[in-house]
Amino acid sequence: MSQAWIQHTFSRKRFRTRNQATALAILGVAILLILGSLYLSQVASFAITNRQIEELIRQRDDLKRQNEGLIGEIASLRTVPRLFARAEAIGFRPATNADIDYLLIDGYNPNRDRLAVTADDISELEAPAPVYDETFGSWLEQQLALLQDQFRSFGA
Repeated sequence: MSQAWIQHTFSRKRFRTRNQATALAILGVAILLILGSLYLSQVASFAITNRQIEELIRQRDDLKRQNEGLIGEIASLRTVPRLFARAEAIGFRPATNADIDYLLIDGYNPNRDRLAVTADDISELEAPAPVYDETFGSWLEQQLALLQDQFRSFGA
């Protein structure tokens, strides 16, 4: 009797449905683990990329601030009093009348007659602007005439 009970307990027919259900459950858990790990890897990759983007944006903003500071510094170095001081430091000085040499050029008359040009003279030289008087009706007539000319040229 004890042997019948052992054989009945370990018979293959009773375990076959349980084995299939267990195998499907294990397979489902394995698939869920694989999908979960893929999801977590994507989320981690996304988070890393976002951190890198934020770091690059911060660097860009720092570089913009530095550029603005340098532009301000360059502007302060280009002020007229500073340029005069720098010119004097390297040996330049304001010119006096004794430092200026005048050149005489034959045939040049500085007191020549100056020709004044008025707005009326300019308008006479330019061609008058065309008058725009086109309406939709005249444009449509022009387009129809062009279309008729094209049809006539097909027959010729």
